[in-house]
Amino acid sequence: MMKACGVIVEYNPFHNGHQFHLEQSRQQSGADCLIAIMSGNFLQRGEPAIIDKWHRAKAALQSEADLVLELPYIYAVEHSDYFSQGAVQTLSEMGVEAICFGSESGEINQFLEAHEHLKRNEGLFNETVKKQLSEGLSFPEASRLGYKAIELPTESIDLTQPNNILGYSYVKQILLYNDNIAPMTVKRTNSHYHDDTIAGDIASATSIRKELLKDHCFTENASKSMPKVTEDQLNKYREKTHLWHEWERYFHFLQYKILTTPEHELRKIHGVDEGLEHRLKRTIKRAASFDKFMEALKTKRYTWTRLQRTLVHILIGTGKEEASSLLRLPQPPYVRVLGMNKTGREYLNTCKKQMDIPLITQPQQIDHSMLDLEERAATAYYSVLDAENRVKMFQREFGPPIRI
Repeated sequence: MMKACGVIVEYNPFHNGHQFHLEQSRQQSGADCLIAIMSGNFLQRGEPAIIDKWHRAKAALQSEADLVLELPYIYAVEHSDYFSQGAVQTLSEMGVEAICFGSESGEINQFLEAHEHLKRNEGLFNETVKKQLSEGLSFPEASRLGYKAIELPTESIDLTQPNNILGYSYVKQILLYNDNIAPMTVKRTNSHYHDDTIAGDIASATSIRKELLKDHCFTENASKSMPKVTEDQLNKYREKTHLWHEWERYFHFLQYKILTTPEHELRKIHGVDEGLEHRLKRTIKRAASFDKFMEALKTKRYTWTRLQRTLVHILIGTGKEEASSLLRLPQPPYVRVLGMNKTGREYLNTCKKQMDIPLITQPQQIDHSMLDLEERAATAYYSVLDAENRVKMFQREFGPPIRI
């Protein structure tokens, strides 16, 4: 039986740090097959991916990944607990023996110790977070004060760091759903998640996107921070579609949708809570760009990321009831393959016989409301393309996985 290790990724875009993570994941786990579960066209921070899932999956397969699966939209555009739940449950279904993630910590024992400490003090932590939220703080800030209240040991993990937060969520879900999976971590090197400038060969995806989108062309700094396969896929996508995706390209759609949707209908959208519909209506009337809209919209309570996720749901029309019913499912209703190499195909042939949920290579193979949502997400994502490319790229949503 082949041994598999899972990684939970976005690859927006795939860069040298991701290459290092995959190499270390294979080395630490001793895996024959590396399985990447990847967000689709919209991402956890509530952003459109710079290029679509097919081109990002191909770059990963041309590097070190053997099999790329899609993390369904409803999990991908969510806070860390739901994001990690969908990813970990899918990888568990695929029979992985390990899940390896990048972190600022780099020490898996710190995550395990933090989990034990939080479990022992769960009541006080939850009570503190609830109190701080009621006083108008954002969830990240309320959580920080929750960790302070339970006196998380100083030698333990820093749970204010973005990759540590996600890593902790992965460990929590692994221990909850399948403690036979070994959690592993690789320390991030040279750059931080939110760094917005490129300072070497390993840079954050944020800084690479900023560099690429500044003048919509490659620079020497951007090129040296990513493998040639990523540069090729970025170029191929832009040659086909004449653009790279960013929020600004969707702003006129978003503005139209918010302005023409009655407030009582906006309230039904996932993430539009506590009267946010009034603020959305007021603010977007005065905004001339996406960034200006966000600057005026954000508050102490509503972080940039939380608002962006809500705006994606408005763009796609994700209803509260729809999201709630899907997120309450005991496990993802299917596993969708985006791409594979020879090793990935061999692994699929062995593991699919043991799976309890359908393995699909095209969405039309089964009928499920989660796939209906994926279709709407694809429609929204490609809406900024010209008519010919919009039709062509949308049809790709119903095509077979990549094989290399």
